[in-house]
Amino acid sequence: MFYSENGNGLNLMTMDAEQLRENAHKMVDVIADYYKNIESFPVLSQVEPGYLQKLIPDSAPVQPESLQSVLQDIETKILPGVTHWQSPNFFAYFPINGSIAGFLGEMLSAGINMMGISWITSPAATELEMIVLDWLANLLKLPNDFLSKGPGGGVIQGTASEAVLVVLLAARDRILREIGKDALGKLVVYGSDQTHSCFEKACQIVGIRPENLRLLRTETCNEYALSPESLADAISHDIATGLIPFFLCATVGTTSSTAVDPLHALGKIIKRYRIWFHVDAAYAGSACICPEYRHHLNGIEEADSFNMNCHKWFLTNFDCSALWIKDRNALIQSLSTNPEYLKNKASQGRTVIDYKDWEIPLGRRFRSLKLWMVLRLYGVEKLQSYIRNHIKLAQQFEDLVAQDTRFEIVATRTFSLVCFRLLPPNKNEEYANKLNSDLLDAVNSSGKIFISHTVLSGNYILRFVVGAPLTEERHIVAAWKLFQEASSSLLENS
Repeated sequence: MFYSENGNGLNLMTMDAEQLRENAHKMVDVIADYYKNIESFPVLSQVEPGYLQKLIPDSAPVQPESLQSVLQDIETKILPGVTHWQSPNFFAYFPINGSIAGFLGEMLSAGINMMGISWITSPAATELEMIVLDWLANLLKLPNDFLSKGPGGGVIQGTASEAVLVVLLAARDRILREIGKDALGKLVVYGSDQTHSCFEKACQIVGIRPENLRLLRTETCNEYALSPESLADAISHDIATGLIPFFLCATVGTTSSTAVDPLHALGKIIKRYRIWFHVDAAYAGSACICPEYRHHLNGIEEADSFNMNCHKWFLTNFDCSALWIKDRNALIQSLSTNPEYLKNKASQGRTVIDYKDWEIPLGRRFRSLKLWMVLRLYGVEKLQSYIRNHIKLAQQFEDLVAQDTRFEIVATRTFSLVCFRLLPPNKNEEYANKLNSDLLDAVNSSGKIFISHTVLSGNYILRFVVGAPLTEERHIVAAWKLFQEASSSLLENS
């Protein structure tokens, strides 16, 4: 609902076109000014826990307030508690991308405000999602089985966490239909110690026993990728002890170091046992639209499902996680419901896709609209150039680190993540982790940049990810200067 302002506040009305036009223009101005001034904010919020409770009233207002008063509160109370993920100086975690095209698509989706339950509730939403995910599948050169015209197809989930959960459910139910529900306690799943934590959470939800979750150890010598030999050994051992292997989650671009699991070799192993093979490329999948990075998906033809987050590195505003599956019936059998109040001729005739049966929620937003607009308004070549530029900037940062003998590059840079650490004085490794933790705190507390960390082989490692849409070379140079200055201060006082 929108409103009109009067002397006493707001006069609530139904969605009125002219009031929408007036107030939406004001909000667009606020957002545009935010981006114009985004570098003036501390990247990492500097507030203390509970700060907002002291600033916001205990109860909602009885009478309407003015839009201007709300906007003032946003500026003075909300923005200080925001960590600015779109800042060009945001180098933490993995990025979440926003763009004008993505924003316009999100705005239009909010304006139409439809509920995409089944095909009949908004045919364009279903059909555009099928089309745009086929477009993207073709850009990634995915097998034809992943296309909507085949036995599988694509669906937009909210996040990679939802994607791995629904395919794990499908895999669990598929095997239990064959061997009986009483075998649930014998089911075993596999990943590496670098697999994202959402996999562990998904296992908890679907009822996999914690002792049957195999997160196989990775080694520096394999660049922290999952070893096919260790997987084969683990499967053989589990079978010998009466357990039932049924699911493997491999990763293209792990969170800690962007390691790439060898899909082809892993696929050969699991094919012998009819294990469900899921590939998580939440971050790095976007890079694979570039021909020079597509080889990281070699072996994807062996996979049963594949996921990438368009909201990470594909200029599509959060949330938009693309999942492809080879056998759509596996998802539908696990997630389908058919209450009387949702029955219709198209669904009953099985002539359409009903995405409610491909995901956990019943209702869904028109997410494909923003992805469609991103692909159309930027085009493939511009998206490829965008990704290549970030990788080039990451390489420049890596070169700067390598030139300073006080630092060490810890893992091979594959995409736009640089893993490095400050070496301890006198090779005192017991002090190294604290030193790098202190360095992270020093640069983050400055408000000038924001980075995150990980632990590899027991070492505390700094992660520097280039991926914000506004990041330029000058931001890379300034960030490195900040690291040098903070490091000099820490080493002088050590």
